[in-house]
This record gives sequence, structure tokens and C-alpha cells, in this order.
Amino acid sequence: MSRQDSRLAHPPSADDLALLAERAFAAIPHRLARHVEGVGIRVEEMPDEEVLRDLGIESPWDLTGLYSGTPLTRRSVGDIARPPDLIFLYRQPILLEWIETDEDLYRLIRNVLVHEIAHHFGFSDADIAAIETEMRESG
Repeated sequence: MSRQDSRLAHPPSADDLALLAERAFAAIPHRLARHVEGVGIRVEEMPDEEVLRDLGIESPWDLTGLYSGTPLTRRSVGDIARPPDLIFLYRQPILLEWIETDEDLYRLIRNVLVHEIAHHFGFSDADIAAIETEMRESG
């Protein structure tokens, strides 16, 4: 879905982004997807002040997504119940980036998902670049 898509009469809604995110999440490479089975996706308009403060980010427009949860590598069978892991996508910052870059919205959301998952699990920038190349080559 490019910005110039004539079928769009209004900016994509949170539901529109959630549908694209589900499709993108299902298409990420196995070596990344195996780390995030059962992770939910939530689309919110903007990051809240607490999230920005915790991450040391001044402008809410600088945060397009966030992985919130406990990596599989830090879990044990003795753990107490915890809230489910979630990936937050922030609609307004994503739409701003979409407008500024003219990137395909599906690809933009896919890239945000990949970055959030990969950084959360300690992948290096080189690992992330390799995954992105793999995704571009596979469509």
C-alpha cells in the first residue's frame, strides 16, 4: 500500500495497520519467528510518556514500535505468571515515516516488527541487515 494508493480516502486506521502487521508477522523468516511464538501485536496511536521516559526518547515521533516482554532465553519453568509479550506499533509515528519516506506501508510495518523482535533478542545490526535482505529477496 503506497502513499499514493488512490483507494485510500483516509489515513490507514489502527485496524488497517493491525491487519498489515499480522500479515507481515506471518511472513518473517523462521530464524526470527521461532523466538516470538505467541507474541501479540497491539497498535496504539502514540507511545505514552512512561515508555518514552524509560527509553530516554524525547520525541514520541521517534518511536514507531516497541517489543515488551521477556525473551525466551530469560524464562524458566519456575517463573511466576507474567503478562503476555506484545509488540506495540505506534500508528501516528509510523504514518509520519510512511509519508516522509514514501515506503510501502506493508514493508515499513514489517521492518518495524523485525527491528523490534531482533533488538529485543540481542541480534546485531549485521544480523538484522541479513534478515532484511532475506525478506527483500523473498518478496
